[in-house]
Amino acid sequence: MTQNRLPLPPSGSPAGAPPRGLSRRRLLTGSAALAAGAAGTVALSSCGTSAAPPGATEIDYWLWDANQLPAYSAAIDAFMAQNPDVFVRITQLGWDDYWTKLTAGFVAGAGPDAFADHLARFPEFVSLDVIAPLDDLAPLADVTADRFQNGLQELWTGQDGKRYGVPKDYDTIAVMYDKGMLEEEGLTEDDLASLDWNPEDGGSFERLLARLTIDENGVRGDEEGFDPTRVARYGMGADAGIDYVGQSTWSAFAFSTGWTFTDADTWGTTFHYDDDRFAATIDWYFGLVDKGFFPPFGMFGDSSPVQTQVQSGKAALGLAGSWMITTWANLEGVDLGIAPLPTGPIGTPMSMFNGLGDSIAAQSENKEEAARLIAFLASDEAQRIIGERAPFFPATDVGTETAIAAYAQRGLDVTPFTDRVAEGETGRYPLVENSAAIMSIMQPAFDQCWMRRIDGADFAAYNERVNALFQ
Repeated sequence: MTQNRLPLPPSGSPAGAPPRGLSRRRLLTGSAALAAGAAGTVALSSCGTSAAPPGATEIDYWLWDANQLPAYSAAIDAFMAQNPDVFVRITQLGWDDYWTKLTAGFVAGAGPDAFADHLARFPEFVSLDVIAPLDDLAPLADVTADRFQNGLQELWTGQDGKRYGVPKDYDTIAVMYDKGMLEEEGLTEDDLASLDWNPEDGGSFERLLARLTIDENGVRGDEEGFDPTRVARYGMGADAGIDYVGQSTWSAFAFSTGWTFTDADTWGTTFHYDDDRFAATIDWYFGLVDKGFFPPFGMFGDSSPVQTQVQSGKAALGLAGSWMITTWANLEGVDLGIAPLPTGPIGTPMSMFNGLGDSIAAQSENKEEAARLIAFLASDEAQRIIGERAPFFPATDVGTETAIAAYAQRGLDVTPFTDRVAEGETGRYPLVENSAAIMSIMQPAFDQCWMRRIDGADFAAYNERVNALFQ
């Protein structure tokens, strides 16, 4: 995602667990010095003119994804044309700077009125009272849950039943590959379209990985004499880190066994890392390292993500989130193909379902105007504007259909992503409290398993520590 979902801690990769949590003390004191320096370094870009017309209320809208900036700039231009009494300044920051300066803004009282929010941050923002409930803001009264893909608004609803975010977009996962590579291997797109998977022998998906894996002597993973310790091309690529959420890594396989993260769709308090289905999935997934079909821990760093591995021929396939479509499509020398996830033991493929939301800062003095803006961004008009630029899948049917058509005009079939939502074949991102603490407990387990030092059954002990956080 231009980084737009979850980061690992500094020692890991950009695709891992959520940033460490905030306390009220840290928010109000530890970031104060940072706030003074950061407030003047935020680069601002504005839609239309650079100055507000006389008498207009000025509001600030922040987002982090540079890929999304053109689409949202166009939509906000349309908003200002229809609302000349409101002038919107857009601030786009890189992922790391975004959260640092957002926190600094809350401290200094100089943050945005409205901003793109993440589910990993949302619970702590609610507990710290730095984002406002949206239910009593009149411009959002008609922006109801049925406007969005099923389940999205629930992800942005607090334990108090109040809304704290209006869905912006959604994520799903699919298999990415180079059509040229596939043709060279004598395979067709249909060969990738109907794969199956199970944790016992990996099904036809693992057989495909074996065929596409090649060692340094040119021997394939399904041939006699294959050397799993000297691999020239892995069947499936891997980012530098794999986290406890596994959004674009192991979660699709675990979900397809019928496993769920917790005891509730949202705000669960009992995790299931001790479930036999999870253990079997993790043993299979990281067991691919032993077979030579998946890179060992530390093989590729941040500078060589999955898409680069596929582009360079170091990996044949990659799992990727829909927020990465544009990045993959722009890879030089790659004729991008997208295939659905393999069907699991429950009889369907399953993808994690996640989505960003627009929140309003509690400190904003212009909540009504900010609400008018994010209500407009959820409108059919804005969703079409955003969808036409297709950097991701907008939250509504209208936006999604527009994005599918826009990608099709570029010769790209993205329905392996959208079909998961249309067919109800998704598992939700774990919206819970204590996400930073969970990350600190579980990250070592995933690292150790990837290093082949523990197995799936060992996760039960870590699960006890996670569940103790909720007692």
